[in-house]
Amino acid sequence: MSEIKYLLDENVDPSLRVAIHQQWPEIVIWIIGDPGAPQRGTLDPDILQWCEAHNFSLVTNNRTSMPIHLRDYLSAGRQVPGIFIVNPDMTMGETAEELALICQAAITEEYVNRLNYLPVS
Repeated sequence: MSEIKYLLDENVDPSLRVAIHQQWPEIVIWIIGDPGAPQRGTLDPDILQWCEAHNFSLVTNNRTSMPIHLRDYLSAGRQVPGIFIVNPDMTMGETAEELALICQAAITEEYVNRLNYLPVS
């Protein structure tokens, strides 16, 4: 399994972590507000900085401003392990399976500095 770890944005349904852990308990998934994770209400650029420092890929439903934040972040010479944008047309189960597949089959570097819209497969 790859070393991809996920941080769920505070606006992503937290039951996604439960859905993933039911079948893949070994996958590391934190949620904004968890101990050690950014606090709820943390600004997106600060979340990207935390993800870079802790090697977590962000899972978000922020399709509007996240592309802008990522562009600005990369322009400043920073890096992010990856950002995955949740697809509102996918079920919770489909999203869980897609993130598990990414975690199990991915070469970690293939998602670095990229905005990835689900499904990627």
